[in-house]
Amino acid sequence: MMDDKYILVINPGSTSSKVALYCSNKCVDESIFRYTVEEIGKYDTIMDQVPFREERLRTFLETNKIYPGDLAAVVARGGLMKSIIGGTYLVSDDMVSDLRSGKYGMHASNLGAIIANDIAIKYGVKAYTVDPVVVDEFEDIARISGYKGIERRSVFHALNQKAVARKVLKEEKKDYFASNVIVTHIGGGISIGAHKSGRVIDCVNAFDGEGPFSPERTGGLPLIDFAKKIINENLDIPQVKSILAGEGGMKSYLGEIDIKTIEQKALAGEIEYKNYFDGMCYQISKGIAEMAAVLKGKVDYIILTGGVSHSEYVVNYIKSHVEWISEVKVMPGEEELLALYEGVMRVIKGEEEARNYS
Repeated sequence: MMDDKYILVINPGSTSSKVALYCSNKCVDESIFRYTVEEIGKYDTIMDQVPFREERLRTFLETNKIYPGDLAAVVARGGLMKSIIGGTYLVSDDMVSDLRSGKYGMHASNLGAIIANDIAIKYGVKAYTVDPVVVDEFEDIARISGYKGIERRSVFHALNQKAVARKVLKEEKKDYFASNVIVTHIGGGISIGAHKSGRVIDCVNAFDGEGPFSPERTGGLPLIDFAKKIINENLDIPQVKSILAGEGGMKSYLGEIDIKTIEQKALAGEIEYKNYFDGMCYQISKGIAEMAAVLKGKVDYIILTGGVSHSEYVVNYIKSHVEWISEVKVMPGEEELLALYEGVMRVIKGEEEARNYS
């Protein structure tokens, strides 16, 4: 019986991997494998880490006494591959090839489908990925950048955004595919999506230097001044990327990325901390209003999610600026493991068809 079988869920990050086993709609085990700098430093490339990370997973499965015949499926977080519409995808040879080669970019999340596929082959089941960051459901007008030859891209926290949108609308007895919501993921990166009838028709791209600054990312910058910096300091593309996503935002202003610490100092009266903390919230609010215009003001809910949404100050600041648009719902943190599991279960239950990557 399918109810007696397990779903293995894998979410790899740069210095850790989150894994879980689900059975009968319950998480029976969840673990985080943390990797030291020394362990990761042994490998020249991200792809070289595959055997090392798979060994930890095999131990996890053995500890839980999971043998061939016990698994129904394996599902993993999607990586940087070609743009696709949202949904649950079967892992294919083409997908594995694109992720291994880094054709569309290299990130630790590229490991997910590769490792899931290896385990699925061993256990005689199918491997899946759900709503990777490259989900692209843009309307054509949203792609226009303002300079011929350069298009805006859809890159955002698709997995968590779509999962929390479904959850909020289900709780409100509404259909995701018949509703309009603005979802804002506030974490190390910040993405804001305009969800129209189940499609994210535009978003603030957290990956390419758009929108609000965050703990580590610059967001949108004055282009001429940034161009001068690139020329004057003779920066190459990897260095530019490092500034945009790693050395920007709160880190550049305050030398600090921990939001709890920044909030504590801001509320304790340290003017510089409050100035930049408010500045981040101000820019998030502007980004939400921009997506409201995309939806022509027809917004059922504004949803705040991601780790920073635990902050009462952040939530209240944003609410004070955007509640005139629509009611604000807060779903702090992220439940990506659960979202991956739910994506596979929608396929297993026949609620949606698995998509092919081609």
